Formats: sequence, structure tokens, C-alpha cells
Amino acid sequence: MEGLKRLFDFPRYQLAHTPLDVCMATKIDGEWKTISSQEYVEMAEHFSLGLMELGVTAGDKIGLITHNNRYEWNVSDIGILQLGAVDVPVYPTISDDDTAYIFNDAEVTFCFVSNDELYQKVMRIKDRIPSLKAVYTFLPVDGAPNWEEVLESGRKSARSAELQKAMDAVNEEDLATLIYTSGTTGKPKGVMLSHKNIASNATDCRDRFPVSSGSWALSFLPICHIFERMLSYLYSWKGIPIYFGQSLETVGDDIREVKPHIFTAVPRLLEKVFDKIMAKGSDLTGVKKSLFFWAVGLAEEFELSGKSFGYSMKLALARKLIFSKWHEALGGNVRAIASGSAALNPKLTRIFLAAGINIQEGYGLTETSPVISVNGRPLEDKLIGGVGRPIKNVMVRIADDGEITVKGPNVMMGYYKQPELTAEVLSSEGWFKTGDIGEINDQGHLRITDRKKEIFKTSGGKYVAPQIMENTFKESRFIEQIMVIGESEKHPAALVQPEWEYVRDWCAKKGVEFGSEDQVVKDQRLIDRISEEIDKANKQFSQWEQVKKFELTPESWTIDAGHLTPTLKLKRKNIIKSYADLYEGIYGHPPIR
Repeated sequence: MEGLKRLFDFPRYQLAHTPLDVCMATKIDGEWKTISSQEYVEMAEHFSLGLMELGVTAGDKIGLITHNNRYEWNVSDIGILQLGAVDVPVYPTISDDDTAYIFNDAEVTFCFVSNDELYQKVMRIKDRIPSLKAVYTFLPVDGAPNWEEVLESGRKSARSAELQKAMDAVNEEDLATLIYTSGTTGKPKGVMLSHKNIASNATDCRDRFPVSSGSWALSFLPICHIFERMLSYLYSWKGIPIYFGQSLETVGDDIREVKPHIFTAVPRLLEKVFDKIMAKGSDLTGVKKSLFFWAVGLAEEFELSGKSFGYSMKLALARKLIFSKWHEALGGNVRAIASGSAALNPKLTRIFLAAGINIQEGYGLTETSPVISVNGRPLEDKLIGGVGRPIKNVMVRIADDGEITVKGPNVMMGYYKQPELTAEVLSSEGWFKTGDIGEINDQGHLRITDRKKEIFKTSGGKYVAPQIMENTFKESRFIEQIMVIGESEKHPAALVQPEWEYVRDWCAKKGVEFGSEDQVVKDQRLIDRISEEIDKANKQFSQWEQVKKFELTPESWTIDAGHLTPTLKLKRKNIIKSYADLYEGIYGHPPIR
């Protein structure tokens, strides 16, 4: 790994050791457009030279915004980094104000966006960003400069020797990227990650991901998120072609078409996959339906350490008759699904593993580039409900108050322009406070129990850990999202967003009129049915933790509406603000701000 110290070393390593005819592929107008390893490296070089012609030098900040992953983003990334410049990836779904804040804070000079919608978004705020000189698009947009102009300028450039000097001057400790955390509260913070932070994370994850030359990956989680981005470097290093999914809405179709060996997912996506599988099982009849639910029941009893010979024989039969179809729905080639961003329901992990689907849950943060720990592929290297052992070169210790702290080459340089905030979370010895509460078992496996800031205390002085409860409640097919509330209140309660597709089917079967979401959430029959689901889940918790009241929300909680972060985590303060009337209906007073 001596030659993989800077992020732009990764595609060059691939070209030298495992050159690919298809290195990356983006679907455009229904057809896959591909580039080879050679083209990847050449285009990145031309992009670097084109930026030089625009006057970009080391330390300059370049914005990148796309709606979906595409190889143009990766080429731009490498081209920017080769100059010693810094890229600033931005989520396409954040508000105009947040985009302007990020660009001003980072002093972005040029920006590259994927399409007309994002071009118009940035142009709306361009006058508010004094440092921003120009905005380019990847796709053709009338009246907008296109990134091809930068590439063409680079092709004609005679400054290759100057570029080589710029590359040679880049050190692994240099700042590579500014990633602004979406956050659940407050203004975004610019996380400073060096080449070493991310490159070390990619190489130190190598023994946990069962990918090798001859496999290929599907990428659909936002590339601006450090998890998907870090893996793109790992894939480059391992000689793995990357196919970019069209969107989160087309994931199922993309998986069936690409038939990937590996892809990443967030828990909510896996929950939706499972819900669809269960819905299809419910639609079966007779013996097929009985076999389906027999197999699922068997899977719920699965243990990593193995069970009796009789159980093993039954599971082998279930895999052949039922679970083989689950594999087909995932393309038939999947060796690993890497799950991150939030805790995955242990019940779901157990069922997927029983079905022979290798879920490898991991843990990390943007500030740790991101991976801290991850379950391995072999069953003996997993812990259901845990996030695996720390990866190579990363140390984890639990503070006296239960907070997970981390030290290693992956820990960020700090928060951009915020030394006081950096000092709050990063000690002089290099230990980073994650803000998560956890524990490590005798085998060295890490388990996350909750977010430190999300644990709240009721007025009776009892602590409630909402994440654990929410994961349990979401096992119900009636519940799409749920947020447990009750800080400084007499008892916990919940705001619930129903799973509308399932609720519609239920209403049709029960003769309940479904005029609109606004109407049906007030129907006492639906309220009573979801109350049964809440009561069932409540039995798993202590009396003071149990949800005593709940309200149904008619809207779907979305990223665009500000309910969720781009990685589908709850924005708790935003949700409470959106449903202040429902909060008041539960507790008799408005939310305490």
C-alpha cells in the first residue's frame, strides 16, 4: 500500500495493475455509457489541465453537486485533487440557503453540477457567493457552460509538466475534501479530511469486504457521502467495475439488471426490501404461502453459532425453496451488502443471514472517513445487533459515560474554521468523541446503543433511548417512520408516519374508505390497528420507556421536506416543529423550544 497515499493514486494503481475495459458505467437515456481505466486516468488529467487553464491552483475549493452518481463526478474529483485543490461535495437536496452558506464558508471558486435543475439552483444564489466565478454542467444545458469545455481546454493544454509538479507537491497529510455534515440541527459543519484520512480507510477496510477482481459493484447511495465515496477508491484499488444506479427509486430495477456482487445500503432501504418481500409472501395462497411463512419463522430462530442438525436441514430446504428467490430478486450474485449510516434492526439481520444473504453492518462517521468498525463476511466474524470489530489501525475505547471514542489515521483534521468546536470533540492526543453510546464485548465486537444527544430524560428522571425503540416499532408493516418523543414530559409518546402502500391494501381488505392520507389518519379503525402494533412492541420495553400516546402524520417524511437527512436519518427538531400541533395534542402544550 506504499503507493496509495493520495486519493488520485488509486485510479493510476488500477490502470497499472488491473486495467478494465469497463471501469465505470452511467446509464444515460436508457443505455450504459462506460469508460475504461485508461479513459478514467486520461480524462482526470485533462480535467486537471483544464482547471489549470481556468486559474485553479492548490488550495482552491471546487463544488460538486449531482442528483445521481455518475462517472463525471469521479473524474472531476480526481482531477481536482491532482492539482492540490480541494473538492466540496454538496447534497442536491439541501436548501438554497444551506448551499449558499457552504459555498461562502468554503469560498468555492467553481462549481460543477449534473443538470439544469441544479444549475438553476446554484445560479439563483450565485450573486450571494462572491468567490464563485462560474458554474458548469455535466449534461448539456442551454445557455450553460459544459464540463466538456474544461476537458477540451485540458486536451489542448501544453502544461503537463506543470501538472506533474503540482501532483508531486501534494502530500498525504494535505486537505483533500471539505464535507459539510447535513446534521440534524444547526448550520452544516465543514469536516476537513486529508488524503491520508480517506486513503487509509479504504486500504484498512480491505479484509472486511469480499470483493476481488472479476466482481462488480452497484453504487446508488449519494457519492457526496463519504461512505460511498471511500468505497469508490477501494473498488478502484481492487479492480472492481462500478455501475452507477439511476436513483434511489430505481434501485430494485438497477439491481436486477446489473446483478452486482456488492452494494451499499442504509437500513431504511433494507427495511423496504424486506417489506416488499413480505408483501409478496402475503399475496401467496395455499401451500406456497404456508411454506413462505414457515421459512421466515425458521429464519427468525437463526443463530450465528449454529443450531441442531435438524434445524440445519430445515434451513437448507428453506434456502432452496424460498430464499433462493430472494437471491434472484437481488440479482443472484450478491456476496455482500454493506449497511451503514444507522443501526440495522437485529431481527432483519438475522433473517437475511439465515437466507444466506451476507449483510455486513458497519459503523462510522464523516469525521472518521468514515469506517470505524464492520462485521466480516464469515459468520464467526459477525455479531447480530453489533457493528463488528474495529478495522486495522483504528482504536476504539469507551469513555466513563459510555461514549465511543476513536483514534486512528482516519480521524479528521478538524472542523473548517471552527477550532473551538474541533477542540470539543478532538483531544490533543487524537481521540475523537463520536457522540454515540456503545459497548465492546469480550470478543472485541462493538455495539451501538444510542446517540448521546438523542437520549432524553422524562420529567420523572428516567432515561429513554429512542433509536432502539424506533427500530423495534418499525418492524410493523404499518409503520414507515416513527419518532419517539418525550423529553422532560411525563411519558414517552410517538409521531408515526404510516407505510401508505401497505395501509392502502389493508383499507381495501377491511372496507375502510381511503379518500386521502389526511382523512384516513383520522379513521379510528386505522388508529386502533396501529395502536395494536404499538402495544405489541411496547412489551419489549420497561414501563417508563413505553409509548403511551401517538399521533399519525398524513405526509410522508422526506428529505426535500426537511424531515430526513440525505442518509435518511430523522431530523428530530424539524419533525417536532412540523408537527407542533400533534405534539400539543399529545402533551397539552406546544413543544419546548
